[in-house]
Amino acid sequence: MARRRALVTAALASVTALVFSVAPAQAAPPSYVALGDSYSSGTGTRSYIIDGTDCLRSVYAYPSLIATSRQYALTFRACSGATVADVRDRQLSALGGGTSHVTISVGGNDAGFTDVITECALPSWISDCYREVDRARAFISGTLPSRLEALYTEIRARAPRATVTVVGYPRLFNGEDCNALTWFSPSEESRINAAADLMNSVLAEQASDAGFSFADPTSRFLGHAVCDDVEWINGLTVTIVESFHPNKAGHASGYTPTVSPYVTGTTVQATPSLMREAAAGERELAADLREYSALDRGIEPRFVRAPDLDSPRARKAAKRAGVDLDSRASIDAADRRYEARQRAAHPAR
Repeated sequence: MARRRALVTAALASVTALVFSVAPAQAAPPSYVALGDSYSSGTGTRSYIIDGTDCLRSVYAYPSLIATSRQYALTFRACSGATVADVRDRQLSALGGGTSHVTISVGGNDAGFTDVITECALPSWISDCYREVDRARAFISGTLPSRLEALYTEIRARAPRATVTVVGYPRLFNGEDCNALTWFSPSEESRINAAADLMNSVLAEQASDAGFSFADPTSRFLGHAVCDDVEWINGLTVTIVESFHPNKAGHASGYTPTVSPYVTGTTVQATPSLMREAAAGERELAADLREYSALDRGIEPRFVRAPDLDSPRARKAAKRAGVDLDSRASIDAADRRYEARQRAAHPAR
């Protein structure tokens, strides 16, 4: 009897050992690589990961919120100032055969959107906003498509199994200028918004040609532009690098529900608990990012510059236009005259 019990015990032990030996190991979380520029890094959220770079990445940016919601393994490569060339040279090394998901926003810096905003914020007797917008539109239509095509081809080659989502840009303006230190006319704002629409159409077309998805934030941000009652996009800010970028609410309520269906299959809601959970992972993200700090430091910061009416350029232009720089009425009256002339010289497209 004792011998029989011993045999049964040994058999059970063998079966138990066999079950544990063939049980699958816990699956690794899906790998998510976030590529691109400041609109993906989180510039504008006023809270940044200390990673030894000027990339201005935030735990409140949509890649961090989406990854946290599904416990994806995030490689956060998006960096403020990045161009298409920067993504190719400094970010694509994060991709590989095991990459599950990729998001990318890039093209705005190539087109010089910061230069457009900087020029258009000035009074029209100093600069020509319409000419600057036309220059950007010509680049978006003529030069950018081939750059994007080459970039998207390389992304697919490096991450052949990944789902890739190209992310667009919101319209910045609502037709009014509520900032005392900028001089955007309604027509100028409309032209800038139209340039953003053109950018999105080019991004969408190139994404489709590459077999990628396109996440368009335009409709989600309507009613939340600069100067709206509830802004999801910063106007001119004291911390100048954050100007004209989505703020924390813009990433939580604008970009996250726009992009997440393409990455997770469902719409992620950025609840307070999710925001807290994302913030709790900051130290781990910072440690991961230091691996790439040397690459990131090679990216040139690009940001809007505040109008300076005390500069030599402004004083020279004011003298030529007969503007009294000590009189806001004189400054504004001349701005309206010159803006009307420039609008007439650059027909709407």
